[in-house]
Amino acid sequence: MTRGPHPQAVHPATVEARRRRTRRTPAVVAVALAGTAVLGVGLARFGLRIWEGTPFPVADPAVTAQRLDQRTVQAYDALDLPQAKLDTEWTGGGRTAQAYGCEYRGLSHLGDQLSDSPPNVPGVVTVSTEWALKGVTEDAGQAALRRARAALRRQGWRVTTYTSRNHSISLEATPPHSDARVGLDTYPGGRLALSASAGCLRYPKGTPVDESGDVPLPPQRLPGRLRG
Repeated sequence: MTRGPHPQAVHPATVEARRRRTRRTPAVVAVALAGTAVLGVGLARFGLRIWEGTPFPVADPAVTAQRLDQRTVQAYDALDLPQAKLDTEWTGGGRTAQAYGCEYRGLSHLGDQLSDSPPNVPGVVTVSTEWALKGVTEDAGQAALRRARAALRRQGWRVTTYTSRNHSISLEATPPHSDARVGLDTYPGGRLALSASAGCLRYPKGTPVDESGDVPLPPQRLPGRLRG
């Protein structure tokens, strides 16, 4: 009786490898499905952000104003003008929380964005503070801004603007780890203005507003050694 060829023996190691592959397949599929789900969620969030626009950060305007005052004090220290006095008659002085310039974002508000008078977003404001020095001559002001530019850079600030025009100098800088904009500007008549502003922010629910719908802010905190 003729018998066919004996079946080829399979090495035990090969059998174990096949078993591992069999056990691994469901795990690989699960990981792939999970990755697809995460990608889908990420794309959905990205699409929603494009449609609705990037949310405005939430912050207390009074706290933001206090931080901005601290930034102008740092800039004042960098000027190194101990003899200069506070200009109490500076018309642009004070703190403000204004909705101007805080417009809608995202494709869902494209009509508002294309309007000749884009509406501002309710509950969103930009906070700023400004004050000035007097008795600063043109030469002293120019030298002070040069000192401030060098000192602020050493402290990690990023100087974004430094221009000279018609005997006046303007400097704008951003502190480290902050989106605040701090400005120093010399003016005729011996004046040097310091200002700081933050980007548009949404104030928390329950924040007090006045009869006009504006957010009132407490008085400025300026260097104690300044005298009017």
